[in-house]
Amino acid sequence: MDSLFRTPKLSLKALTDFSQIEKSTQAHLRKVYTCLAIAMFAAAAGAYVHLFTGIWKGGMLTSIGSIGLLIWLAMTPKENEGKRIGQLSGFALLSGMSLGPLLDVVISIDPSIVVTALMGSVVIFGSLSLCALYTQQRYWLFLGGSLMSMLSMLLVVSLVNLFLRSAVIFRIEMYVGLLMFCGFVLFDTQLIIEKKRNGDNDYVWHSVDLFLDFINIFRHLLVILSDKSEKRRK
Repeated sequence: MDSLFRTPKLSLKALTDFSQIEKSTQAHLRKVYTCLAIAMFAAAAGAYVHLFTGIWKGGMLTSIGSIGLLIWLAMTPKENEGKRIGQLSGFALLSGMSLGPLLDVVISIDPSIVVTALMGSVVIFGSLSLCALYTQQRYWLFLGGSLMSMLSMLLVVSLVNLFLRSAVIFRIEMYVGLLMFCGFVLFDTQLIIEKKRNGDNDYVWHSVDLFLDFINIFRHLLVILSDKSEKRRK
């Protein structure tokens, strides 16, 4: 039983040692995280466009556009790698712009919250990703059913709260949602490894899963920290 939960000891050497993962899978993961980095830069550019240029503001149109690009990406043959990376970048750019209205509100409360939420998201995402990568047994995959049930429950609660407008329910949603997307980082990271081992080489689409996890962690942290800052003011 103890061997099930045994993980490699963390050290400087361990942080660069992925010997428990096959070489082909390591190469696949490098491509996944490269695409993720491209998406992150595109999202940051989208947020910058909204906040500082005034060329195009994020809103309903950018949200619809990002969904459209995501569907287009899913329908594009895997062989068109360059085109799909472009679609991924466009999706991330519009996703970053769609965060603009939330960023406007947060900045009006306290601009430092944005930096704190971003750094917190990087630390959370990075730590959980390393945890998933260094765990030899794939027991995080068992989170899948629970996470999907939690996601369904949150969607229902969110719809109900549109009518109730309860601040307490909203705060519970934010904390539970943050916990859920932390779980998705563990689950999606190990799922990508298993998909590769089963012959799924679609690294562009795999990076989308991780990008959505990061963006949602960042969004939840923005709301939670802003809410706490507002409470302190009152």
